[in-house]
Amino acid sequence: MSESLSSAASDLAAVAEAYWRAECEESTLTAMLAGEASEATYIFRLAPADADRRDQTARRLLESLEKIPTAGLDFQDQVTHALLRRELEAVREQHRVGAHLKPWLLPGGPEFNAVFFANSTALDSAAAADLYLQRLRSIPGFLEDVAASMRLGLETGHRYPRFVLEGAIANIRAAASIAVESSPWFGPLARSPIKTAEFSAIAERAAAVIRDEVLPSLSRYADFLAGPMFAGARETIACTDAPLGREYYEAFVRLFTTLEMTPDEIHALGLSEVVRLEAELTKVASDAGFDGDLARYRDFMSKSSDFVAANPAQLRNQLEAVCKRIDGRIPAFFSRLPRITYGVDSIPLAMSQSLPPAYAQPSPADYSAAGVFWITSLPERCPSYLHLPFALHEAWPGHLMHIALMQEATDLPAFRRNGAVKYTVTIEGWALYCESLGVDMGLYATPHEHFGRLQTEMWRAVRLVLDTGIHWLGWSRSQAIDYFMEKVALPRDTIEQEVDRYIAMPAQALAYQIGNICIRELRRKAETALGPRFSFREFHSVLMGAGAVSLPILEQVITAWIEAHQAGAPPPDHRHAA
Repeated sequence: MSESLSSAASDLAAVAEAYWRAECEESTLTAMLAGEASEATYIFRLAPADADRRDQTARRLLESLEKIPTAGLDFQDQVTHALLRRELEAVREQHRVGAHLKPWLLPGGPEFNAVFFANSTALDSAAAADLYLQRLRSIPGFLEDVAASMRLGLETGHRYPRFVLEGAIANIRAAASIAVESSPWFGPLARSPIKTAEFSAIAERAAAVIRDEVLPSLSRYADFLAGPMFAGARETIACTDAPLGREYYEAFVRLFTTLEMTPDEIHALGLSEVVRLEAELTKVASDAGFDGDLARYRDFMSKSSDFVAANPAQLRNQLEAVCKRIDGRIPAFFSRLPRITYGVDSIPLAMSQSLPPAYAQPSPADYSAAGVFWITSLPERCPSYLHLPFALHEAWPGHLMHIALMQEATDLPAFRRNGAVKYTVTIEGWALYCESLGVDMGLYATPHEHFGRLQTEMWRAVRLVLDTGIHWLGWSRSQAIDYFMEKVALPRDTIEQEVDRYIAMPAQALAYQIGNICIRELRRKAETALGPRFSFREFHSVLMGAGAVSLPILEQVITAWIEAHQAGAPPPDHRHAA
């Protein structure tokens, strides 16, 4: 390697490290999940001044990045350079369109982020418990900072839809009503194996902080939303009905798809995907004995109590059994497995109404806690025909396995192995791909199970139509709900909650099916190019080993692997291949 190339690679590594250090400084949760030691007593930094500082940090780092030539960098360094540019430019663009002035509130707003922090915390000493106690005390200030950003947003014309505020207020009041010792914030203390007198004394102080500081601050935050924010609420629902609205939506479309697709192109794609999936579902309706009458079959599946567990404990037990069945098929399709495990747990009943029926909580990178596949405490929201796709998506080989393997890729820069949250299209696309991979794994045995799999994919295809319909084409909330109910067999209240999520989180829902389509196309490309030499284990290893990347970068990684495979040479990312 020439001296100039060596210098470029070294300079790139320095910028990547500076960016990662800034990320950890801004969010203690980010550092904690990455296994980075931190003595910070705050969790998040979301005041208006914090957003301004992040923007300026991104500006400085971009200036440094611009000075580093890409010619001659090896494949992985070229990927790192491209991803750094994308992420830093996104920070600046999000600031320009005022994203920090209207933080998202549904289905999980700031209060859920504080819950996620608690659920991700493991305490193995009195010192760790004491630091956790100090961080608990920062939650009231964190909520005040969020309120300050929202207040500034309101002053500059950023108003929330009434539906969003109503849902957020209900969620926050539910979180504030949980008994102290049953609350997520007391959870790390309750499940710690440490039982010394010193630890118990800290636990008592923490209970007092939760009772006297954390829960009251949630109530005050709910009052703020119900007061000045609600007074300024609007009846319209599109994010384009706000300052820089169209630019705001286009920026989020780029952020979540990592592509240059227009909202109109995405809407058309969604409509075509709905047609394709309806044809597949109609065939399943025939296989199930409904003579291809899809509407009648949907009605039966949505109303039959035969698919619903008797209680939350039974539902959790059923999902645990499904996860073990999946585990038995994993080695045939994957050559690399994470060193960390995961468990299945129930979302507290008080929070189940406002949260999705299932979600994943990745394990911290330092192995201090297992990952968690969270499942609703409302069994009617998780009928048995959805168990397999939910488990494949959220647990293994979906989110919990994918993110755990990323965290272990220690030869990648830290921002790449810990950046899953910034690449929803790849992370969610992979998880949705895993739902259909269950067919290859031989897991779906009945028409009802195939119906469940296709319904979850239809759910994601409908999102392409609804999100762009709401925010770009002027659809009403009732129009979106009616379309959803026509296409997907879910209870009306679940559908209303989903539509409100799309209203509250513009463009986020676009990532799932777009990522799924891309990954399936990459697999078809590899199968066609390699023929009998195609290996699920190799393909999946290279794809998951890429780390957190955009779809264009993922295509480059897979294409390079195919070309190297055809030439009989190690691929550029051979360190992650089987």
